[in-house]
Amino acid sequence: MCEVDAVIARRLESGVPLVAQVSQYIISAGGKRLRPALLLLVCGALGFRGGQRFNLAAVVEFIHTATLLHDDVVDESTLRRGRATANESFGNPASVLVGDFLYSRAFQMMLDAHDMRVMEILADATNVIAEGEVLQLMNMHDASLDEAAYLRVIRSKTAKLFEASARLGAVLAGASAQVEEACAQYGQALGTAFQVIDDVLDYDGQTGEMGKNIGDDLREGKATLPLIAAMQRGTPAQREVVRRAIETGAASELEHIVAIVKETGALDITRQAAAAEAQRAIDAARQLPENEHSQGLLQLAAQLLQRRN
Repeated sequence: MCEVDAVIARRLESGVPLVAQVSQYIISAGGKRLRPALLLLVCGALGFRGGQRFNLAAVVEFIHTATLLHDDVVDESTLRRGRATANESFGNPASVLVGDFLYSRAFQMMLDAHDMRVMEILADATNVIAEGEVLQLMNMHDASLDEAAYLRVIRSKTAKLFEASARLGAVLAGASAQVEEACAQYGQALGTAFQVIDDVLDYDGQTGEMGKNIGDDLREGKATLPLIAAMQRGTPAQREVVRRAIETGAASELEHIVAIVKETGALDITRQAAAAEAQRAIDAARQLPENEHSQGLLQLAAQLLQRRN
């Protein structure tokens, strides 16, 4: 990861001061670097030690960071990772344009791999992520959203880059089609579990430990799984309160909504859904050679369920 950070620092250089300033601001915000770590762990599990793994790990982090910059503008977010978002600090235009810079720099860096398969995976992932963002936008304030539609969004918007990161590790290692698919399945399941737990924490966390404002999802009118489950299990009166809150983005109702989510057992249902995805990731990782890196992949999936921030 130190090598990845060195690549990130080197490739963030720009002759335009604001580009470097905004990029550095969000990259240095203390993110988990899960996607680069996932790529490195898969490479390690499959025995690939080439330097290209550091370059592509930085690429996936740049793509992820670009999506964060654009997300926060769309969602009008003010807090991420415990401090002001880039759009709050530098304004929306700077955030959008620097996000574009990070995307284009990532595509420049992809060329260093001299591998059309790598280009195909990352181009496809970037496109699917964009589709997921638009799909989520279309679903805002829609209280009729069901679990299948919810999963479609998060598998596009969040899990796809996890999937691509794991698949890239397998491609760099020259793995068989079967092993590559197992890695991709691991990444998709891990990314899905990660987002489902994130949605739990929006109704069962604290701003201090989350690093973002609790209730943001409700304010944005997002029908996440805790709310979908609460509407399925609640009384008619409870369903009406949740429905109205989703449709109006009534963050003022947050305390009441949290109580309904807990009373109906919706958080337990959501955690069970995350556990099922984590188990799917574990099953996929068990298809890889046994070593300290594949053990790390297993531990990562298991520890995700204890996530608090």
